[in-house]
Amino acid sequence: MDIREATSSYERWLMHRVPVLRGDLDLKHRLMAGNVFSFLRATFYRWSQQWPEVCADISAAPRVLSVGDLHVENFGTWRDAEGRLIWGVNDFDEVATLPYTQDLVRLAASAILAVEESRLTLSARSACESITEGYTQSLRAGGGAAVLAERYRWLRDLAVARLKDQRPYWENMRALRTVSGRAEPKVRRLLEAALPERGLAPRFVHRQAGLGSLGRVRTVALADWQGGMVAREAQPLAPSAWLWARNPRVQRGLHYMTLIRRAVRVPDPCLEVHGQWLIRRLAPDCSRIALASLPRGHDEGRLLWMMGWETANMHLGTPGERRAILADLGRRKNAWLVKAAQRMCEGVARDFRKWAKATRED
Repeated sequence: MDIREATSSYERWLMHRVPVLRGDLDLKHRLMAGNVFSFLRATFYRWSQQWPEVCADISAAPRVLSVGDLHVENFGTWRDAEGRLIWGVNDFDEVATLPYTQDLVRLAASAILAVEESRLTLSARSACESITEGYTQSLRAGGGAAVLAERYRWLRDLAVARLKDQRPYWENMRALRTVSGRAEPKVRRLLEAALPERGLAPRFVHRQAGLGSLGRVRTVALADWQGGMVAREAQPLAPSAWLWARNPRVQRGLHYMTLIRRAVRVPDPCLEVHGQWLIRRLAPDCSRIALASLPRGHDEGRLLWMMGWETANMHLGTPGERRAILADLGRRKNAWLVKAAQRMCEGVARDFRKWAKATRED
């Protein structure tokens, strides 16, 4: 099937599993036609169809519980129980058991596309080398979370640069459309229970966010507390698009919290899963980091190295595979990652051109 058929098929499958808003899907389709980097972020379902064939030579690698939809903007910050700022993977909507190479190739492909669109300035080869080095060293060391306190000062400086003026964030939140009359009662109860204090009488609003998950209903509870705004979001979880690509009849397969609990990671105390619903805190210091928000002149190679390190933190959550992965990496030629990522980029770019052309003609 081509990209339009794949999109229609996946969205029909998704609608049988989570509440979906047609208007948000229409917005997603328009954003997919904007640039190839956004198209990659929005179409993990298509990637899941193509990766096993395009990367058949590396698909027999050791299998681990993987992020799945990993890319250079799937990293962000949150506060732990001690109030410390933590950096790491920000989104686990597409977790599945995959060859460890899949996460690395998708992360590298996103970096290459970011280079091609001038979002990053280093070369494709340098980007892939940084990712591989960080990943390998993390595996050898047994991983380690990025706690932005005594260590990782350079990363803390990058992360907090976008937090200097938080007013626009909360102004945008206040401007969101109220949906209190249509918010599901169970969701309202979960959000009210997640707020820092009972009896805050929150306003429930609809939020459009992300690209891969854009279309799914997102309900946010906004409230004033102790002189400032607080927010909690409810988002429905569906099985990974990887399962759709392999077996569209699958009904179960939510591994969001499984990977979070097993990975080398400092927990976010405000993140919970209740059945199908993900509940989390929203705030400027608890969000993904877009490349455009980073200060100019930052060390891109070092940042990609950390992304590779954090990817290994995720894969270390699968017990017993560390040695097998290191042995597999040792057998691979130096340029294996950049070659595989470039092959996938070519397929993504072809699909993007077809999608963009069809969108213009509609």
